[in-house]
Amino acid sequence: MGALEPRVDPLVYMRDGFAVTLWTYYEPATPHVSAVDYAEALERLHAGMQEVDVPSPRFTDRIAQAEEVVANPDLSPELADADRVFLSSRLESLRRAIENRGAVEQLLHGEPHPGNVLSTKSGPLFIDLETCCRGPVEFDLAHVPETVCGHYPSLDQGLLDECRQLVLAMVAAWRWDRGDQFPNGRQFGEELLRLLREGPPWPTLDAVTRQLDGR
Repeated sequence: MGALEPRVDPLVYMRDGFAVTLWTYYEPATPHVSAVDYAEALERLHAGMQEVDVPSPRFTDRIAQAEEVVANPDLSPELADADRVFLSSRLESLRRAIENRGAVEQLLHGEPHPGNVLSTKSGPLFIDLETCCRGPVEFDLAHVPETVCGHYPSLDQGLLDECRQLVLAMVAAWRWDRGDQFPNGRQFGEELLRLLREGPPWPTLDAVTRQLDGR
């Protein structure tokens, strides 16, 4: 994980209505982080987070945020009624299915996707921890490339599949939020709805992004 800036007190600073935290700057290394290094770094992060005892939301709170967007036409005015019913039902059924598994939960990064990983001379470091929550490690793994999951030990493939589907559904909800500023957000939202209806295998977010970008 990236380190805090050592020259200032480790505090949250308020400036012009914004909450600001200061972190160490790392010179960029090679642009590519190998799947093995990525998986090992995430495993170390999870091991360290097991020792952290701080109040934190559960992953189900993230689901509730997505459900609120879907349920409120004022927040998602462009979402068709049929899509609204479909997405609301899918979010609820996935929350229930994952909770019913009774998997061990711990503190997680929340969104350890490639955009939140720095490639440094010291190896990959995770940043942007505002999405920290408690849940099964498979919830974190649902945000990373498929090749990374292949190097993470002792994961539950069935739970991972459900968490991947859940991530697709949550991100789909956020893309229909009227305040969403994600590039090509509507196109992304439409594609995610199509994938959810199409059924398994469930793609990773990076695979969906590459497909839409034509890479």
